[in-house]
Amino acid sequence: MTNIKNSMRTSLFQFGQRIPGHDIPVLNERAVRASAGILFLLAMVAFMNAWLLGNFQPTRVFVIAFLADFTLRLFVNPRFAPSLIIGAWVVRGQQPEWVGAPQKRFAWAIGFVLALTMLYLVVIRQVIGPVNLLVCAACLTLLLFESAFGICLGCKLYTLFGNTPAQLCPGGVCEAPAQRGPGLSAAQAIIVAVFALGVWAAAHWVYAPAELPAVAAPGPAVLDPAEAARCQVPEFAKAMGHEEKWKLHNNCQ
Repeated sequence: MTNIKNSMRTSLFQFGQRIPGHDIPVLNERAVRASAGILFLLAMVAFMNAWLLGNFQPTRVFVIAFLADFTLRLFVNPRFAPSLIIGAWVVRGQQPEWVGAPQKRFAWAIGFVLALTMLYLVVIRQVIGPVNLLVCAACLTLLLFESAFGICLGCKLYTLFGNTPAQLCPGGVCEAPAQRGPGLSAAQAIIVAVFALGVWAAAHWVYAPAELPAVAAPGPAVLDPAEAARCQVPEFAKAMGHEEKWKLHNNCQ
């Protein structure tokens, strides 16, 4: 037992743990997924504030925190990343699932690059446009697949472009032949389709406009020329059908 504990000790600058029986450094997949879930929740809160309310301040705070967390993961030690500390604490009562650290490092490097991009665009330059939306969507997609499905999309890219194949993947998908779970039956597909149609019908009913009494339209507002020029909707927003959202995000009426 003492030898095992000693082998699991990590130095300050180290990526992954050395566990007896594994030839490569490993990470606890359960803690990694918990961490991804925490970050996904915070990212969604920040994204919804920006998208629905035009308030980008939570997004800027999240980007700074996200970048700091991933900097600690990559360049110091994953054990000292705050989100992984909390994630490991949450799942402390579960049996660890050890997965290969090299592919995780590659995947997290992708997240680090996305965070640097958002730092420059959203925090430093305070740019508002479709590029931000695409980068945010990429981050949310990576975090969602990791936390909800246990699928590391960045790890798949590691296998695709790396010199060595990934090892010790969650669910044994790196080993061959991998035992697959049951597929989707025709009855299950019908259930999902009927459920989706039901949700669509409910949404159509909920969002149906109610009849309101007619109200006399107010007279045209007089705008300051400088304000009118500032609130001129750019062509890219019109092309995306994003005109009203652009006005909201830029505090234009």
